[in-house]
Amino acid sequence: MIKVLRIINRFNLGGPTYNVAYLSKYMSDEYETLLVGGAKDDTEESSDFIVDNLGLKPIIIEEMKREINLKNDYAAYKKIKKIIREYKPDIVHTHASKAGTLGRLAAHSCGVKVIVHTFHGHVFHSYFGKLKTTFYKNVERYLAKKSTAIIAISEIQKNELVNEHRICKAEKVNVIPLGFDLSRFQENQSEKRKMFREKYNLDEDEIAIAIIGRLVPVKNHILFLEGLKIVSEKTTKKIRAFIVGDGEDRNVIEKKAKELNITFIDGTKENEKALLTFTSWIKEIDMVLAGSDIVALTSFNEGTPVSLIEAQAANKPIVTTNVGGIENVVIPKETALLCENNNIKEFTDQLLKLIENSTLRNSMAEKGWKHVREKFHFTRLVKDMEILYKTLLN
Repeated sequence: MIKVLRIINRFNLGGPTYNVAYLSKYMSDEYETLLVGGAKDDTEESSDFIVDNLGLKPIIIEEMKREINLKNDYAAYKKIKKIIREYKPDIVHTHASKAGTLGRLAAHSCGVKVIVHTFHGHVFHSYFGKLKTTFYKNVERYLAKKSTAIIAISEIQKNELVNEHRICKAEKVNVIPLGFDLSRFQENQSEKRKMFREKYNLDEDEIAIAIIGRLVPVKNHILFLEGLKIVSEKTTKKIRAFIVGDGEDRNVIEKKAKELNITFIDGTKENEKALLTFTSWIKEIDMVLAGSDIVALTSFNEGTPVSLIEAQAANKPIVTTNVGGIENVVIPKETALLCENNNIKEFTDQLLKLIENSTLRNSMAEKGWKHVREKFHFTRLVKDMEILYKTLLN
């Protein structure tokens, strides 16, 4: 029996949580997995339901939090070392930055044979200033030396890690894309569409544009609002926009909407017609996508954006900034229209093109499911990971 200790920053709603859950549940009988995670961040929706639905019972380390705190971080480090000594894993596999730092240091200190880390994204641009970014790069370079293997979730991310940011040598980096159970995005679409549109008072001739994700600076919702304002004044169609998610930038985004004279409502309290609706977190993203007509993403930086994988699984056309691993997720001009990072004119032009052209929307939508159904399925993820583990152990 090969014992794997899998450690993640925290169980928030997104790709990393789904992937550690699938890897913990569906590895072959040769593997035994112990799943460990940090404390929930108060600004994020809990995704405990993801691990609960799979019957997983992870160990929660309350001191392992998002922000840097030397006292908490050291306490979390000691707890991880204690778990390693008791569990005696053959492999320690960490996911995302905080777990990657504490977990790899603890595993190296305890003499674990195989230490693996997955970069689900990185903070090497668009997050911090130059000095802080340099510090984080140096930390990751040091940790890479303690790692048996590094996993990038796209070829573009591997190139960034190896050639742009010089975190480690190419031979240490393995590309294993994320994997999900996407079948629910194809099920009962008409029924789910009706539910969403009735809930938010959407007429059938209104085009619903959704942007899904945390409300944080790196997601650049300001670009979305500026583009929404321009297209609302230019389009001949009826449009409604939905910001799905929540986070620390909520007040900033609302303030910007007011400055732009964009009418908006809190969709958790009312369903009056307005150009923009803040829905907060919605667990039933398959219902959101069924009810939407276009999905947007405006981030400064992305790893593998789950919202775009799910949008294609639900046959929805996309408008997105061309950053990070996005070109490894979509088919440019076929399932998504791309624009330069933070380019308001390009974003507006591409969004307006999709709004005005129903034939284009439909043709792009038809290609989405075919593109993602196998490439991003969790069975492929599990198979790839087992092959890597066996190679490293041998």
